[in-house]
Amino acid sequence: MRLFGVNLPDEKKIHYALTLVYGIGWRNVYKILKEANVDSQKRVREVTEEEFKKISEVIEKNYKIEGALREEIAENINRLKQIGAYRGIRHIRNLPVRGQRTRSNARTKRGKRKTVGALRKEVWAKLESSKSSSAGSKESK
Repeated sequence: MRLFGVNLPDEKKIHYALTLVYGIGWRNVYKILKEANVDSQKRVREVTEEEFKKISEVIEKNYKIEGALREEIAENINRLKQIGAYRGIRHIRNLPVRGQRTRSNARTKRGKRKTVGALRKEVWAKLESSKSSSAGSKESK
């Protein structure tokens, strides 16, 4: 069954399957099903077309979901960036927005570690000599 562009798995219960729609969570599912008079323990394949219509009407009337919700969130983030708010700057720099620590964590947001550290004297000397030799070869050409 398809609902708002999302395929709902037939073998799952309707209260779980509805959470697969972006913007509908556990708290909202039971409210939606109660308002549409649908048993939450029914499987998706057991729900009739008429019940699906009731569910979709309740969702359309009361909730923002899928594309409209994603669009609104993106607009809010762009607004924060444009006005130069602290949260907007954190979004621009790809850092955690809600005050989490970044010294030891935030790997999901910041990506893979890039080690930056002091070089030993031998390594530093090799780097300097390779730079000077490459600069010398460029000047002679």
